[in-house]
Amino acid sequence: MVNRSMLLRLLGTLALPLVLAGCGVPLNTSWHGYRTGPATEQSSPTQASGSPGEAPKPAGPDCRKVKCVALTFDDGPGTYTESLLDLLDEHHAKATFFLIGKNVAKHPGIVRDELARGHELGNHTFSHRDLTKMSLAAGQRELRKTDAAIKKATGTEPTLVRPPFGAIPSNLKNSLDVPVALWSVDTLDWQTRDTKKTIKAAEKVAPGSIVLMHDIHESTIKAMPKILVDLQAQGYHFVTVSELIAKPKPGIGYGTGQHPATQK
Repeated sequence: MVNRSMLLRLLGTLALPLVLAGCGVPLNTSWHGYRTGPATEQSSPTQASGSPGEAPKPAGPDCRKVKCVALTFDDGPGTYTESLLDLLDEHHAKATFFLIGKNVAKHPGIVRDELARGHELGNHTFSHRDLTKMSLAAGQRELRKTDAAIKKATGTEPTLVRPPFGAIPSNLKNSLDVPVALWSVDTLDWQTRDTKKTIKAAEKVAPGSIVLMHDIHESTIKAMPKILVDLQAQGYHFVTVSELIAKPKPGIGYGTGQHPATQK
């Protein structure tokens, strides 16, 4: 009998060509409880506008009006990533994965699955070296190699960069054609390797927070069910970094995103 996890993976694999076909469409178009994008010619009137007399539903959560948080995971993919993807599916949560190029080369199927399930992919360099301790050309090679690995695995390039240790020289940042994603909540999960401490740290969020975690540590994966349940109970929506920021600009570093007090 096919279990739920196997079924989700099968559905994700079947959906991949559809995701990759729309290169101009955001990677995170699926959102529980919201429309997944503008109506197409094939959409029925009900799909496009809801019941007669109702206003069209929004394409996604408006983080200027509701509480949003972006959960991000660095250094993968790895042994525990698929388990994390299943947990995120169970809670209808989207996340952003900042991938190391050499790990992408080892686990291309997991990267395809991340994309197929509606998550956002970011570049975390090829070998996790400090970009401030190498030349501009060497830093650019680190990023290009990771872009190439992700594109080979998925057919699309990452939409963000997160430098290792949050450190990037200004000349390299200014040369980027994608935004830089930093963070406002650091769980230090890589250091503590303690599930309870990771939960406590991750729940110190405010609307618009970007939370830093790592999907290569089992203790982090064990922390996720409670983090997801607790933050949902507080009314948070789990969105990708690009959704949280709305229209991130190339070469700009972002540590937080929109929140209900954001001015239009």
